Amino acid sequence: MLEEGAEKPGEETPNPERVSRLEDGESSSVWRYAKVERAAVLIDAADYFAAMQAAMLNARHRIFLIGWDFDTRIHLAEGRRWWQRSYSDKYPVRLGSFIGWLVRHRPTLEVRILKWSFGIFKFVVRGSMWWDLVRWARHRRIDFKFDSAHPTGCSHHQKIAVLDNRLAVCGGIDMTIKRWDTRDHKETDEHRTTPNGHEYGPWHDASMMMEGEIADALSDLGRDRWIRAGGTPLVPIQAREDSLWPDGLKADFENVEIGIARTRAAYRDWEAVREIEHLFVEHIRRARKFIYAESQYFASRAICEAICERMTEDDPPEIVIVHPRNADGWLEQQAMDHARAEFVRSISEADHKGRFGIWNPYTGTTPIYVHAKIMIVDDRIFRIGSANMNNRSMGLDSECDVFVDCDREGNEHASAAIEKIRLSLLAEHCGLDEGEIGGLLERYGSMAAVIDHSITEDGRNLLRYHPPELNGAEEKLAESGLLDPEHPDDMFEPFAKGGLFRKGSRLERFRSRFRRKNGK
Repeated sequence: MLEEGAEKPGEETPNPERVSRLEDGESSSVWRYAKVERAAVLIDAADYFAAMQAAMLNARHRIFLIGWDFDTRIHLAEGRRWWQRSYSDKYPVRLGSFIGWLVRHRPTLEVRILKWSFGIFKFVVRGSMWWDLVRWARHRRIDFKFDSAHPTGCSHHQKIAVLDNRLAVCGGIDMTIKRWDTRDHKETDEHRTTPNGHEYGPWHDASMMMEGEIADALSDLGRDRWIRAGGTPLVPIQAREDSLWPDGLKADFENVEIGIARTRAAYRDWEAVREIEHLFVEHIRRARKFIYAESQYFASRAICEAICERMTEDDPPEIVIVHPRNADGWLEQQAMDHARAEFVRSISEADHKGRFGIWNPYTGTTPIYVHAKIMIVDDRIFRIGSANMNNRSMGLDSECDVFVDCDREGNEHASAAIEKIRLSLLAEHCGLDEGEIGGLLERYGSMAAVIDHSITEDGRNLLRYHPPELNGAEEKLAESGLLDPEHPDDMFEPFAKGGLFRKGSRLERFRSRFRRKNGK
């Protein structure tokens, strides 16, 4: 068993030989850069759960899981089911039992799990998860902790895993229910059920697995968060020299330097961090030809202002955003869907070349829920993480994004891999073969044209989003940002800073122009 260290609360211990220092002017949008020997983008949770299970089987010292939600009842890729009473060495497929099996069969392994505290209320209907926690309590090398170290109304939203300080994952997928799906996104799938047997709809998500020095950096971030959540400081461990990479997993990137950006609200004596917001604006301003993005929400004032700025140019970049038809849940729809409608109308007034659009993915007549958080700029920047395009992710919730920038020295070779990922995602959403997309882009000249010309009656489609009409109450709610504030204090004084359409802003000007044209 690893001994606990005497590290000071909040203290970080980066190794200057392994973690790149920032250049002048970058500190507001990037926390660190770190080397990666190889990285793979895992699209949808079927592949993610399989890769994580394989990697955890290779871990020997520490498995550190950090998430918004965590449910021990889910099944991973393979293993013994509960009704199979064999006492062989075959490991169980159920996550809670799998972690217990790992600790029993790996005498040097410890498991630390950090989960957002609000989710404790979900445990009322997760009966067998209570039993898992009771069983885990017998193991000194398993520690499950709730994170409440944030202002009221904020959440812990990072989705990170670090294994033996050698392998790390960062992205949008939590190890919880209603996440599993394949890239086929069938309208109905017998495997797409909750532990209680309830069916759920198709779900699109993504994370990135990385091997190399970045695991040390994300371990520092995780250990710092663990201390803030009230945990006993975890002693740093030496990174494994041998590989934990899952057999058969093909790398998308090799030998690149990856940047890390964060969001954190000010709390107690900890300062606010808004690197992710600054990085979004920076990346939007750098685009020359196009931006392809996937996001659960589209409600960030800063992002929409940056897009409006680009749309007014003589030759703006094409911007394609893949986004769910509606937010998941009534409250989320009130917070996000109404703001999205008003933002899209405002951007449309600036978009004199018709270069901006949001598309909703469907399989047949069934909408696919988009939970992925991805942005690709000119096939030169690839970005993935936990942050959505909404205000909460810019300033309230704890977030972590990672990105590959081909303009950074040593990363020039990564552009082809970024292009391949973008074409693969377009093919998935349009129901096309990956080999077709490149030719179609040359033929039609833009992503939007390919999407619109690929629509079928009953297949996989991206359908263009058209903002619905809002009533007076819905417009006021959208203006206020009450349910998706930019700052924790704005939850109690939503109009204190002028709301989302503050006077003199680009968004306010283009929104006013739209309303005048339509007699509002």
